[in-house]
Amino acid sequence: MSHLPVIVGMGGINSAGRTSGHQAFRRTVLDALPADQQRQTLEGLATLMRLALPSPQGWHDSAGQPMAAPADVLREQILNHTLIRRNEDPRFSSPGLPANRQVSMQLDEPLRFRLRRRQLPDHLPPHWQIEPIDARMVEVVVPAGEMEALLPDAQTPKVRAAARLPSGFDPTLLYRSVHHPRGLAMAIFGASDCLGASGLSWEQLRQQLNPDHIAVYAGNSIGQLDDQGWGGLLKSLVSGQRATSKQMPLGYGQMPADFLNAYVLGSVGGTGAALGACASFLYNLRLGIDDIRAGRRRVVMVGTADAPITPEIIEGFRAMGALADDASLKALDALELLTDADYQRACRPFARNCGFTMAESSQFVLLMDDALALEVGADILGAVPEVFVNADGFKRSISAPGIGNYITLGKAASLVRDMLGDNALRTRSVLHAHGTSTPKNRITESHVFDEIARANGISDWPVVAIKAFIGHSQGSAAGDQLVSALGSFAHQLLPGIPTLDAVADDVYADRLRFSSTAQPFNADAAFINAKGFGGNNATGVVLSPAVTERLLTQRHGKAAIQAWKTRREAVRDNAVAYFAQADQGHYAPRYQFGEAVLEGPELDIQADRIHIPGYAQAVSLQSDNPFGRLDDEEPRS
Repeated sequence: MSHLPVIVGMGGINSAGRTSGHQAFRRTVLDALPADQQRQTLEGLATLMRLALPSPQGWHDSAGQPMAAPADVLREQILNHTLIRRNEDPRFSSPGLPANRQVSMQLDEPLRFRLRRRQLPDHLPPHWQIEPIDARMVEVVVPAGEMEALLPDAQTPKVRAAARLPSGFDPTLLYRSVHHPRGLAMAIFGASDCLGASGLSWEQLRQQLNPDHIAVYAGNSIGQLDDQGWGGLLKSLVSGQRATSKQMPLGYGQMPADFLNAYVLGSVGGTGAALGACASFLYNLRLGIDDIRAGRRRVVMVGTADAPITPEIIEGFRAMGALADDASLKALDALELLTDADYQRACRPFARNCGFTMAESSQFVLLMDDALALEVGADILGAVPEVFVNADGFKRSISAPGIGNYITLGKAASLVRDMLGDNALRTRSVLHAHGTSTPKNRITESHVFDEIARANGISDWPVVAIKAFIGHSQGSAAGDQLVSALGSFAHQLLPGIPTLDAVADDVYADRLRFSSTAQPFNADAAFINAKGFGGNNATGVVLSPAVTERLLTQRHGKAAIQAWKTRREAVRDNAVAYFAQADQGHYAPRYQFGEAVLEGPELDIQADRIHIPGYAQAVSLQSDNPFGRLDDEEPRS
């Protein structure tokens, strides 16, 4: 019997808030929630954003002054500084993006200036004349004539809409980060949030396992390209800055997995990262699913962390014509000027649109095989039986969509039909669209959906497109979709597409259902769809907790399920205690730098096993051999 991969924890952060406790999901359906859940959501966001902090005497602001309840006095401020909005990075404000302009100057007379000797170029232009002033200073004389130079400039940002993390939240301030790129700090927070939300003790859990039965698959789509990573490294020479010893290693795309192994989990098990553009989260999820189904691993942490809101990355996507830049937004709505409200409406999946909005996000889920989850009393949030991946085949251009997504979604629909039946597929499943808000995507993805619906007899397939709220976080996009689907299972609500004034004329919508507001819906299954750049298509299947419990009862029997529910109570209590602390702004990311470091001599190494200090069980060195064994040969002379 194949092992069923189940989700026993989720954590992270995006522009809607914290993943754990469904805080970010509740921000996207806020107006549809009961009053008490709205208040809880706003209070949790207020503490996350450092706008308010609770105390036994009541609420106070960051300066320690008493204040009224955040839900009453800070609601608009919280709403305006979460989700998509005008980019609040100071580099995108006045006077503009720092840049240099190459010029060719004609000097009518010699140019004289003074500078320190150590500031002289290593290779002086041949026509420069250097006159010593003292031991430290020199005077430079550039003869009259033509001179090439770079002049400091400040370019007006062409793209101002972005979905940054909630204003005031900075993951680097929560632990001893030293020159960590933003994406890696987000990974530390996201993985820690996932562990806390699971209600399980990682130290106790790993003692129950062969160390090799744990794995981490995590990465991102384009590495760490801010100044602390490859971004700073690549421009160091031309900007006159020194490359640091950290920029090169910390820029790698698999570094989120490396950080989790080295500083969060202490894992010696399987590791890696699969990069597939916007489908990267699903690629990593597939690795975890395959490991658990095959019995190679019993616990797998899967995730991505992307922080691509930098001037260079945004300019690159803008040059491709992929982003909703200011000029396109003005033209779309025939505006003279853009207001904050217009920036909040920048992303419009399946409506008249002009491009996607860049976002940042870190999303992690903890997977277990179903038998272990029952044994430890884990709180099961859903099951992920499979992720399907297919390429596009021959293409006109590397960025053009192709045919692979028809195959991935078709396979996913077939699996749900086989597992749950025709009625569940047709009436109790939901599509979490990639929904980028580009004119090309709205046509091609809707055609995929409509055709697969036709082939399966579906007449009214609900479509969710959460990028309307939280933008496009590149490799983490499908992670955003997955945790939103888990929120829908928990609250029986589907987020609407608030920027959808009307479905665009070229969208294939005959068999699809779009809504601009949140709608009640009790789903059995969700399809997580990704149409990644370059032809990286993936569709994941996620089953609801209720359906998962029915499957587990069928697989393990009623007595085992009842015993699991009894053990689950303590785990749920632990998770509730974690949520209460997090909602009050108390975070304690796991970051164990330099602790329990092993280098080899401490190991007990035998032919069939290696025992590692700190682990109760040894690593088995026995391997399956599917190739047979050769008879021993006579000794060779």
